[in-house]
Amino acid sequence: MLTTGAALQAVLAATPEFTVEVVAVSDSTGRILAQSVVAERDQPPFDRVMMDGIAFASTDYESGQREFPIQAMQAAGDPMLSLQAGHCIEIMTGAALPIGADCIVPVERTTATDGAATIEADYEVKARRFVHPRGSDFKVGAALLQAGKRISPMDIAIIESCGLTEVSVSRDPVIRVISTGNELVAAGQSIADHQIRMSNGPAVISLLGSHGYKRCSHDHIEDDVDTLRERLADHLSNSEVLILSGGVSMGKADYVPHVLKDLDVEVIFHKVSQRPGKPMWFGKGPAGQLVFALPGNPVSALVCCRQYVVPALLRAAGVKPAPPEFAVLVSNVSFKPDLTCFQPVKLTSNTSGQVIAVPVKTNTSGDFASLSATDGYVELPREQTHFDAGTTVFLHRWIAA
Repeated sequence: MLTTGAALQAVLAATPEFTVEVVAVSDSTGRILAQSVVAERDQPPFDRVMMDGIAFASTDYESGQREFPIQAMQAAGDPMLSLQAGHCIEIMTGAALPIGADCIVPVERTTATDGAATIEADYEVKARRFVHPRGSDFKVGAALLQAGKRISPMDIAIIESCGLTEVSVSRDPVIRVISTGNELVAAGQSIADHQIRMSNGPAVISLLGSHGYKRCSHDHIEDDVDTLRERLADHLSNSEVLILSGGVSMGKADYVPHVLKDLDVEVIFHKVSQRPGKPMWFGKGPAGQLVFALPGNPVSALVCCRQYVVPALLRAAGVKPAPPEFAVLVSNVSFKPDLTCFQPVKLTSNTSGQVIAVPVKTNTSGDFASLSATDGYVELPREQTHFDAGTTVFLHRWIAA
């Protein structure tokens, strides 16, 4: 069996890059940027006034002048006026600094009478105070955003400020999620005592959606070799990523690996030294499709989806790997099998600013109800069997922070 690290590297090595498409900036939030975004102009593009008040020349003030005839008023968006010697211009926040002016005094520190503004006697005037200098945020041509970033609402402001109406993004892949098993019944349908509700497929689609992947559809296929072969052939030819749940263990009705072989899907690995999720299967279709066959137990399926499927999709979209995240165990944990343990946890913090992981016990890998109280899982290496409270461990959030 592969180690968890080797399994992830095998998945990433087999993952191709997705193609690129151009979308309207208004439709790009949450997508993965596939270009750099370069500053159209200096920011701010002029010396920007930061207070309502008056603008005047420091040389006039230094010569002893304290009362300034008001030449004009200039608001944000008005063309820059040229200051007349010995005068001031009433100025509004956001306006360009008038030509020849280099001092701003807030309106509340002046008195206006008979068309002139007088500065309070005890106010300390400093040249270029309350002036946001041109280009002090960034210069024209500066690369403000790089390819591989998921576009946030804050990024939209940057993209729009650069004058772009469209942007190149990684194209979302077509993903098919398949639940296998005779025992599964969808919500809303009548169910017998010996059957269970279908939950893995919808949960996997939801997890992928929380990471920005929306072109997902779901199907349920019963445990019949001919039916599996026919339906999986169709899904394989119409998707770029195929994710199956169930049918990959050692039971007589676990037909998925055999059927995938019949469909010319190359197996890259089957089984990983981990719990939950040991039966994990991964391969590549004849047209380069990524094929993940997750275990049927709900906790196993979700852990394997987060551990292997999500990183593959991020790699294919060109997302730069995030730095590892760590948490501190709040209590002792023992795990004796010679396997990596993915332990579900609830997260909190302490007064020292540490992220604290509270282990949440699951009643076997079929206990999906307990996952509702968790924020992710920690990775406990197979080389150890006991982990004391206070141990720092790798953290994997269900949804990246």
